[in-house]
Amino acid sequence: MAKGKIGVSSENLFPIIKKFLYSDHEIFLREIVSNAVDASQKLNTLASKGEYKGSVENMKVKVSIDKDAKTLTVSDNGIGMTAEEVKKYINQIAFSGASEFLDKYKNDAAAIIGHFGLGFYSSFMVSDKVEIVSKSYQDEAEAIHWSCDGSPEYTLKKGERAETGTDIIMHINDDSKEFLEDHRVKSLLEKYCKFLPVQVQFGKVKEWKDGEYVDTDKDLIINDTHPAWTQKPADLKDEDYKNFYQKLYPGAEEPMFNIHLNVDYPFNLTGILYFPKLKNSVEVQKNKIQLYSNQVFVTDHIEEIVPEFLTLLHGVIDSPDIPLNVSRSYLQSDQNVKKISNHITKKVADRLEELFKNEREEFEKKWDDLKIFIEYGILSNEKFAERAKKFFLYKNTDGKYFTIEEYENIIKDNQKDKDDNLVHLYTSNLDDQFSFISAAKDKGYDVLVLDSVLTAPLINKFEQENPKNRFTRVDADVVEKLIPKDDKNQLTLSQDEQDELEAVFSAVTPKSEVGYYVTFEDLGENGQPMVITQNEFMRRMKDLSAIQSGMNMYGNLPDNYTVVVNVAHPLVKQVIESKNTELAGELEPISATLKTKNDERSALEKLKEGKKEEEVPQEEKDKLAEVGKEISKLEAQKREKLQEFGKDNKLAKQLLDLALLANNMLKGEALDKFVKRSVELIK
Repeated sequence: MAKGKIGVSSENLFPIIKKFLYSDHEIFLREIVSNAVDASQKLNTLASKGEYKGSVENMKVKVSIDKDAKTLTVSDNGIGMTAEEVKKYINQIAFSGASEFLDKYKNDAAAIIGHFGLGFYSSFMVSDKVEIVSKSYQDEAEAIHWSCDGSPEYTLKKGERAETGTDIIMHINDDSKEFLEDHRVKSLLEKYCKFLPVQVQFGKVKEWKDGEYVDTDKDLIINDTHPAWTQKPADLKDEDYKNFYQKLYPGAEEPMFNIHLNVDYPFNLTGILYFPKLKNSVEVQKNKIQLYSNQVFVTDHIEEIVPEFLTLLHGVIDSPDIPLNVSRSYLQSDQNVKKISNHITKKVADRLEELFKNEREEFEKKWDDLKIFIEYGILSNEKFAERAKKFFLYKNTDGKYFTIEEYENIIKDNQKDKDDNLVHLYTSNLDDQFSFISAAKDKGYDVLVLDSVLTAPLINKFEQENPKNRFTRVDADVVEKLIPKDDKNQLTLSQDEQDELEAVFSAVTPKSEVGYYVTFEDLGENGQPMVITQNEFMRRMKDLSAIQSGMNMYGNLPDNYTVVVNVAHPLVKQVIESKNTELAGELEPISATLKTKNDERSALEKLKEGKKEEEVPQEEKDKLAEVGKEISKLEAQKREKLQEFGKDNKLAKQLLDLALLANNMLKGEALDKFVKRSVELIK
């Protein structure tokens, strides 16, 4: 028996390993099982070279728990180690045995996992003591037994093992008892090892018998040793890709389509990426792409490896150029990672463009599920955005699809405003904005359906890139002003008449945090009596504030709507006539006095013309201030009478409620009152 010290420079090695080397203790099982797979593949390589004459047909890694002994054991029938190799590969931590082996067999060992050195010591994160029992494949080799209790001291002696291979026996410490539970170990094996290239066995397959699950004679194999991404695309059918997706995400809805990655220059990369049905939300988990290194699971947090918008995809990426244990800063700075990211972006764009060109009808059918992904890509990745212009689609309210170029050609003759801007009209809700859509279509305009959560930033980007393109939602203004032309209808009402009507109709607007601004237009006697619109700029800024940080100034502002009163409509004229008839006796004296006072104020202000403030007599200043107060008081009296009239005018209230109802803004008590009032008016 030999005793000695592990070849390290400090006795603090094991505390460092336990605390700092690995961010998550559960990773030890991945490392130990990966080493066992590595040993098995090494023996396969030697056999293929004729340097090992034994059988390699039943290569298997076995994981077992002994709760009484408090041990977790990982066994393989791979290459094994001699005493000298243990001293070299285990006791001298700085040396990687896999590096020497790969250098010798570099042309044949592309699939070998090169982590046999330091990874072994992750076992001490959960163990009080670790034992190695191993027998080398070499002729006449004796089995060895290595033991270490977590200090630099170790023992190495002759061991007992009949077959070639290695057992790693971990004596689990009291803080890590969870790793002696079958369900915990099984879940870790399924997480990290389910696609390893050598079979991993853990216990037996269970069956339900006599009211409980019991073991059968069949070994439980955790992994699929030949997952779809390791196979040639030509050898796979659509069904194979779908079945593999279900292995990755059991019970998930079937994806739309996939991309099979297979690159060997200038870096190694394989994988399958799937396009899930995202519908209309980016509030999805961004940890659905699984990263592997030679079929060993590394992580599902791959934000540094693929562009942000691609994190919406599902699937697998496998690259030996990304080591098993890496930091975020490493991923951010590594050139291979950047190349991989750019390549995946290109492949995704290629695939989408190919589908659009060759299967446009199918592409259009998938668009509603696909658009949020493409919109996200356009907003977050300029290279993808440039490519996406070829296959990005607009859908209009008739359910027809157009590329950007196709759509601009369709609307260029009828939807240019007086400043030669091309106006894209759109709706975000077909039902809520139905009346506005109908009005626009009746005028010969085409209306797009832009109902994504990303619509606001997307159309902002489109407008910035082409300032002669504008996007306006159909409820942003009355239809006559959505695309301003030179042919405007002129109001016949004086400013005083408009002021009086504003007081009447503002009296019937809802009293809430929402602001309503009353204005007047001549929309013709066949136009709607009232239309409620919302300014495009302010509404869009509020939409942006909901999804972008730094725009709270808009998000905190209350909603504001414009109540457009059509003064040419017969019902509005009835309200005007009623106002003139019922209030004539009360308003005429006030109006006459107001006229006198306004004339007096004008005369006083004329006296000030050409004079500096200090040259104006104080008497004139006091008189002007007094007249101003009298005018304000008279205007308030007049407004109060107009508002009282408005509040009592059922027709004015009915017209306003009809406009609110058309915008899906009439609810609760207000809707109940509207219904009852409607019945009264019908009687």
